Amino acid sequence: QVQPVESGGGLVQAGGSLRLSCAASVRTFGSYAMAWFRQAPGKERRFVAGISKDGHGTRYSDSVRGQFTISRDNAKNMVYLQMNSLKADDTALYYCAASSVSFNGPYDSWGQGTQVTVSS
Repeated sequence: QVQPVESGGGLVQAGGSLRLSCAASVRTFGSYAMAWFRQAPGKERRFVAGISKDGHGTRYSDSVRGQFTISRDNAKNMVYLQMNSLKADDTALYYCAASSVSFNGPYDSWGQGTQVTVSS
């Protein structure tokens, strides 16, 4: 079973950038589609970006398309989320998740999250 561990969150000013990382401790990392979700205070957790098992397919929520980029390195068991032009609305707890089915889910392995706070 995949055990995602997120890192890279922090406090950043509006307009800045952050790169989140997710390490997955599993031997067959390439057998899992991966995704990032986020949960803002008082709101439901929402899908942000997903990437296929081989990294060739990606999809994004409308709110981050063109602003965030998801990528993966199967040799290192890592997934990344490059976040640019950050806005206060991007403030949330960001979760990394894994799916053994596809990048459309379902996602059944979750990390503990990493906090991103954007100051305006």
